Amino acid sequence: MLAGQPIIILRDNVERVGGSEAQKSNIMAAKAIAEAVRTTLGPRGMDKMLVAPGGDVVITNDGVTILHEMKVEHPTGKLIIEVAETQDEEVGDGTTTATIFMGALMAEAEAMLEKKIHPTIIANGYRLGMVKALEILENEAIIATEDREMLRKVALTSVTGKTIEDVKDKIVDIVVDAVTSVARKGEDGSYEIDEDDVIIKTMVGDQMSDAELLDGFLIDKTRVQYGMPKVVENARIACLSLALETAKTQTKSKIKITSAEQMEAFNEQEQEKLREFAENIKAHGVNAVFCQKGIADSVQYHLMKNGIFAIQDVTETDLKRLARSVGATIVNKPEDLSEDAIGEAGRIAEMKDITITQITGCKNPRTVSILLKGGSQIFVDELERGVYDGIRVVMDALEDGKFVVGGAAIDTELMMQLQAYAATQEGRIQLAIEAFARIFESIPNTLAENSGYDQIDKLVALKAAHAAGNKHAGLNVYTGEIVDMYEAGVIEPMRVKKQAILSSAETASLIIRVDDMMLSKNAQQMARGM
Repeated sequence: MLAGQPIIILRDNVERVGGSEAQKSNIMAAKAIAEAVRTTLGPRGMDKMLVAPGGDVVITNDGVTILHEMKVEHPTGKLIIEVAETQDEEVGDGTTTATIFMGALMAEAEAMLEKKIHPTIIANGYRLGMVKALEILENEAIIATEDREMLRKVALTSVTGKTIEDVKDKIVDIVVDAVTSVARKGEDGSYEIDEDDVIIKTMVGDQMSDAELLDGFLIDKTRVQYGMPKVVENARIACLSLALETAKTQTKSKIKITSAEQMEAFNEQEQEKLREFAENIKAHGVNAVFCQKGIADSVQYHLMKNGIFAIQDVTETDLKRLARSVGATIVNKPEDLSEDAIGEAGRIAEMKDITITQITGCKNPRTVSILLKGGSQIFVDELERGVYDGIRVVMDALEDGKFVVGGAAIDTELMMQLQAYAATQEGRIQLAIEAFARIFESIPNTLAENSGYDQIDKLVALKAAHAAGNKHAGLNVYTGEIVDMYEAGVIEPMRVKKQAILSSAETASLIIRVDDMMLSKNAQQMARGM
């Protein structure tokens, strides 16, 4: 108030949450989201069923898919989903682990805030803990370059517990063969891999065991006219982004026709323009056309008459990947074609009994495709997510050549070494580092709980094994025994764990320092709140 008049700082549609209330809100959101995905962790984790407003059903245990489908409104919740999405984009796996770490970090922060430890001290302690954890991770990493068996173990660890577990041995071989066939080895011995070189396509029908690794590019469409050739040898390919049909005018206009002769002349001119499309394509020696938009019936007829293979309504993603595979340049219309824009492939052929066309002998010979099959769309979608995770972790492992032992073995080792490191620090920051060390308990605790074992008993047994010098001791979720996970073949790329620690620690340190939130609401949200 000033001289009896209120001073309005914020608009009516802005809600302000400050102080401890803001901190509690953020902590509760982080814990709730972590709890939502926690039960999916590990080979014996459960699945989630997500139903969209339109009735579409998704059944999955993939962390980033679950979080994406949840449609979270809370700002901190959205930040955590960004952490999971970044984890998925950077390394392809470990999204559930990153989310669990976030929930554990915020839960530990809640306990420290209640003890009146300042948020800045907590954030600094988390950063110190993160740096030390990454150092420990590097020290404990297993170096194994160009080891196919190690790559198989990495892929097997990733797909175990997912939908493809029944045929995991076959899928693992397909994944490893696909990645190693597209890998480029540099002069310094390091590998460079482009994930776009491995295409995943799915179809409903047949059995999961019928999955195939095929040379070249697959596109889930077939020719627009059955009169077109079914097989094209020595293909010269044009990739077009605009429709092969008469263009609409940019402004509203009318054509006034007063006689049958005028109508006939108009139709003839239109048909001539469409025929020119096909003639332009033929003139450049093209015998296969892939169009992102539609192809008019008249153009289809003239292409067929000239023996040219054509597919329409190709997705933008597929068209870009195809152009990359065959060495083509995407152009807008046939008039823009040039020799440099035309791609080449040894053979184009429709596959038997399924709506898929295979392009082999591509200009980029490293392009390979994985064809997955299953009894329903929900099933093949989850199958595709599992194979994608397997491909990404094998890529990570081959590029880095560094591995860590799974089954909560590396997490237990990180926890114990960080606790020893915390004891060397002075002041309250020691408490924050100890809290950071405790977040790694969440992984063995969750694995034990999801497998039906007592969390405390298994954690104590793991600590005892590591204290005795067995750094590879982890939890066998099927028997409940503490075993050497390296000998059991439970191996993960170091990059997955590193990214989970890095992104969760940095995001938690950022959120902990927030003591004021100003939330702008739209009219619909305000109406719901009334």
